Amino acid sequence: MTITVNGAWSFVSAPNLHPMQVMIKVKKSGTAPGFLFVSPYTFFGAEMIGQTGSLIMDQAGNPVWFRPLPNRFVQNADFRVQLYKGKPVLTMWEGTISGTQSANPNLPDGDAEPGAFYLIFDQNYHVNHKVSAQNGYTSDLHEFTITKRNTALLTALKQVPGDLTPYGGPANGFFDNYSVQEIDLETGQLVFFWDVLTHVDPADSMLPASSAASSNGIWDCFHVNSIDEGPNDTLLISMRNMWAIYNIDKKTGNILWQLGGKRSNFTLGPNASFSWQHHARHRSDNRVSLFDDACCATRTSPPECQAHGLVLALDLAQMTATVDRTYYHDPALFVPSQGNVQLLPNGNQFIGWGQEPYLSEFANPGNTTTDPSLNLLYDVQYPSQNLSYRAFKNEWVGLPKDPPSVAVHITDDIAAVFASWNGSTETAAWRVLAGAALDCLEIVTVRAVRTGFETEITVQSEGPFYQVMALDGAGHVIGTSAIVRGEHDDEE
Repeated sequence: MTITVNGAWSFVSAPNLHPMQVMIKVKKSGTAPGFLFVSPYTFFGAEMIGQTGSLIMDQAGNPVWFRPLPNRFVQNADFRVQLYKGKPVLTMWEGTISGTQSANPNLPDGDAEPGAFYLIFDQNYHVNHKVSAQNGYTSDLHEFTITKRNTALLTALKQVPGDLTPYGGPANGFFDNYSVQEIDLETGQLVFFWDVLTHVDPADSMLPASSAASSNGIWDCFHVNSIDEGPNDTLLISMRNMWAIYNIDKKTGNILWQLGGKRSNFTLGPNASFSWQHHARHRSDNRVSLFDDACCATRTSPPECQAHGLVLALDLAQMTATVDRTYYHDPALFVPSQGNVQLLPNGNQFIGWGQEPYLSEFANPGNTTTDPSLNLLYDVQYPSQNLSYRAFKNEWVGLPKDPPSVAVHITDDIAAVFASWNGSTETAAWRVLAGAALDCLEIVTVRAVRTGFETEITVQSEGPFYQVMALDGAGHVIGTSAIVRGEHDDEE
């Protein structure tokens, strides 16, 4: 039977898969269609529930596709659906996040360790592309976006030696420098490169250079965590530790304007200020959305302000920024790192709460701190201290080429047939065949409705050979398992 052990799923037909089990806290009408996309992991010293990897769930919290990683010290991030050459694909970062493998990591918390890369999967769950940052930079976990030009915009990271004493750090220190890179996915050619240290003054960082003392002399002064394409060949770039969002001209590399931080070109209206933010995105009508962590200088820093989704309206003539919408969690969350805000096709807002183990969907009007349950339509909690850098809701059609999985347990003349097909979004029901020989199987169950990731079907047959067929909503066979011999349960 399908069971959960310490908050993780276990399946008879897929014994190697142990994704985390989530709890649905709020479920109201009005949510957008789609599946949930998360990449669970946790920090060193915390209990990891289930396996790390990439997980698609339905809105009831059932796994749809799970790709586990070899151990908890390898993670995925930024797992979502994008378009490549007009077709839907899955994209993700894979590597090790500093702070997950040791109590004393060699890099600042949240950095990508060397050797990381990005993956693009087709609808059959086959890897089409494996991509790495260039020019000696490490592929960074924060952003991997496929453009309409079939190129990839990504964040990349490199430690650059430097004298940090002018900033209050060590003489023989390092800048944790970032670059924005654009790579042609067909040719692998680097077509755009923007070096942050060349264009942004580290002195404007909100993270003191003295923090380098606790991270091998490396000062994480910028911490770039999102890139978004804008109009007129511009890029919107969020830098967490600058408390600022930059609009740059790709042709010249110049900063056109800065929102927030020490050199903001905008006057920020009441409650429009933000700090330690993530996931800046263009919205219509000169608006910008972001996840305002409002906390913290380090993972162990005390909470500052309540995290929330934030949409700002920009007046580019008067250079002012005012609050358009806010999205607060109920109960309040204080989020030291990570997070995102996604605009859904129906206008709803989908929020991954980063280091706090939640994802939520809100109706577009949002809410305030005084009424945080207003417009909260859907809320999911992960087990224990599991977290996901970002969380997304996307529509997806998964068509695995691997066959369905089946396992059979027999007691007397009753067979319990367990059927699953990792990644199939089109399976609506199962057909069971059984027989005394491999070449004479007969249908014993015409149609058993699929129930979650794994369906248990009871049949009156001693077999000993069994096979299942996956049926779509129209009753067509879309997948056939191998033939297996049923296992007799031991009797006392």
